Amino acid sequence: MRVLLASSWMVLRARWELVRRHSDAGYSTETVLVTALLVVGALTVIAIVVAKVTEKAAGITM
Repeated sequence: MRVLLASSWMVLRARWELVRRHSDAGYSTETVLVTALLVVGALTVIAIVVAKVTEKAAGITM
């Protein structure tokens, strides 16, 4: 167990050092997250609009 923990720690440190050397390495991840948040926001707005239109349409009597 101790060997697994030590090797995991060594791999983690090596990857962290690689990320520190390349300052723009996380840019694509940030872009994906921001895009995902914008999509969630757009879907929320669409759901609200659909609910309001459905409510108005249900209130129309003939």
